[in-house]
Amino acid sequence: MADDLDKYKIKQLSIFSENRPGRLMDFSKAMGEESINILAFSIAEGAGYGVIRAFVSDPEKALRRLQEHGFVVRYTDVIAINMADKPGGLYELTKVLKDAGINIEYAYAYRNEPGAILVIRVEDIDKAIHTIKASGAKLLDASSFK
Repeated sequence: MADDLDKYKIKQLSIFSENRPGRLMDFSKAMGEESINILAFSIAEGAGYGVIRAFVSDPEKALRRLQEHGFVVRYTDVIAINMADKPGGLYELTKVLKDAGINIEYAYAYRNEPGAILVIRVEDIDKAIHTIKASGAKLLDASSFK
C-alpha cells in the first residue's frame, strides 16, 4: 500500500539562498548546464534569505549539482491536487483537509485548464493522500513532473 501512496509524493527541491541579485540566475544556469528542465518554481523570502522551491526533470542530478556549487538544498515531499477552477474550488478542497485535521504548512497553485493545480506541503503526507483520494479529488502522480 505504501508504494501506491509513494507515486503521489513529488520530490520538490528547496534551495536556501541569500536574498541578493543573481541567485535565481545561478540556479537556472546550473540547471541549464546539466540539461535539467525547470518544470515549476516559486520563491519565498524572509529576512535576508530566500527559498526557491522547484520541480525539475531530474531531482537527484539537480541536488548533486547544486550542492557542488555551494547551494544549501534539500528534498521536500509535496503533493499536487487537480482541483476545480471555479469559485469555491479551493474552499472545497481545504475543507476536506481541515475536517480531517490536516494542516497545510505551505501551498502554491497554478491554473491548468480546465482545472487548477494546488501543491501542498503537509506534516502527515500519507494521511493527506488517503483523505484527498477518498474525497474524489484527483492527485497528480510524480511522473507528471519529469
